[in-house]
Amino acid sequence: MSTLVSSTPQMRTRPLWGWTLNDGLVVARRNLIQTVRVPELLFFSLVQPVIFVLLFAYVFGGAIPIPGDAGENAYREYLMPGIFGQTVAFAAASSTVGLAEDLHKGIIDRFRSLPMSPPAVLLGRTFADAPRQVLVLVVLSITGLLVGWRIHNGLLSALLAYALLLLFAYTVAWIGSW
Repeated sequence: MSTLVSSTPQMRTRPLWGWTLNDGLVVARRNLIQTVRVPELLFFSLVQPVIFVLLFAYVFGGAIPIPGDAGENAYREYLMPGIFGQTVAFAAASSTVGLAEDLHKGIIDRFRSLPMSPPAVLLGRTFADAPRQVLVLVVLSITGLLVGWRIHNGLLSALLAYALLLLFAYTVAWIGSW
């Protein structure tokens, strides 16, 4: 007797979130490798906040009096949160420019032709921007500490504030990607 063998291949179903996360991590790895190969991307995102801190702390710092507080460090206590917010708000530019460049070069079209999850490109871009934002916040914090800014409410409050800043940066990166 002969047995009948089906010649049609069995289609595997792909779980939406598992494959989206996996494909997003692959795209994030690609974008992080691109950051390493083009160090100007990282350099300018690190230098710009430092320039802003030094410019506003030393050039404009003496021109703006803070009522009630004595000393030049009082202005820096107001300056640094604003620079933190401004820096993470500029996170959208990195995502937007990176996606526009990939779209212009045809890389997004290549990704669309692959059997990968469609939101993985956006997820990968925003995942890749997150470590860069952590590095920018570390450099910015060190610069702030060098110019006289201090953390006053303890380590836990500071870590929660940094987590909030990173969440805001991730949200702004998604808005820029969209």
